[in-house]
Amino acid sequence: MRLDNEKPDYDSIEDRRGQGGGFGFPGGGRGGRINIPMGGGRAGGFSLKTILFMVAMYFILKLFGIDLLQVVNQGGMPVPSGTESQITIPDAKTDITDNSGVPAPGNTTASATSDAGKEFVARVLGSTSRVWDQIFTQLGQPYEKPKLVLFEGFVQSACGMGQSAMGPFYCPGDKKVYIDLSFYQDMKNKLGAPGDFAQAYVIAHEVGHHVQNLLGIAGKVTARRMRVSQEEGNALSVRMELQADCFAGIWAQEANASANILEDGDIEEGLNAAAAIGDDRLQKKSQGYVVPESFTHGSSEQRVRWFKRGFQATSLRDCDTFATDNL
Repeated sequence: MRLDNEKPDYDSIEDRRGQGGGFGFPGGGRGGRINIPMGGGRAGGFSLKTILFMVAMYFILKLFGIDLLQVVNQGGMPVPSGTESQITIPDAKTDITDNSGVPAPGNTTASATSDAGKEFVARVLGSTSRVWDQIFTQLGQPYEKPKLVLFEGFVQSACGMGQSAMGPFYCPGDKKVYIDLSFYQDMKNKLGAPGDFAQAYVIAHEVGHHVQNLLGIAGKVTARRMRVSQEEGNALSVRMELQADCFAGIWAQEANASANILEDGDIEEGLNAAAAIGDDRLQKKSQGYVVPESFTHGSSEQRVRWFKRGFQATSLRDCDTFATDNL
């Protein structure tokens, strides 16, 4: 990738690496939360006291009508009654090359306060914000940039406790993308998906979820999932994920058209990454067989197809995964 012409957005990066990730619930205590004793000493893990505390807190809150599992699973988003259930996408053109100049080259030398991985993430994030800001301008609405949190091991988000094993994720409750940079090493070594554009695709996909949140799509899908069966909810999740892949394709197309970011082989890296994290491939690798009804992100073939569709899109509606029977 060529990112020298993309200005790094360090202002939107929260670097929590080295801070640890204690558990907690909102409310109470001097710091506004109840801290849970982690126990286990240096070897890590939960003590019996910790487990009993967590179980007790769960059932106490359950008595007051608060289901923590549901709150975490739904991303911490309140769902008002009477929410409009129609999931639509605006008919906005995605071509930004006529009204966009290439930003001034940023400083490519990592400073004492920013390592190479952080700089790469900051440049990709800056690129996504540049592209989506101009697309949203054509929609007639402002684009609220997401924050991106770098962490190691565990991290607290508005959607609950996240961990590196979950992979990168977006939390609609605080409008932040979370990533442990060790995931990139896992992509290369465990998933067979190396390359800088493969890494950029991961960020662009999570930013795609942020776009869904700003457009109101995420809230409507969450409301609908709460009214349907688990299998139907999984199907809705697949459509959400494939749309985020498509939005990542839109970013790649427009960033390249306006800032010439792509080199030979980059798109192939992105397609390989999309295929590597398909539900069918991951299930086959982990358990030896595939259960399509349990898919939440889409098959390898679907993820590749929708990224390609975004890369060729001329309108946001080209990414309308909720209006088609052919995923």
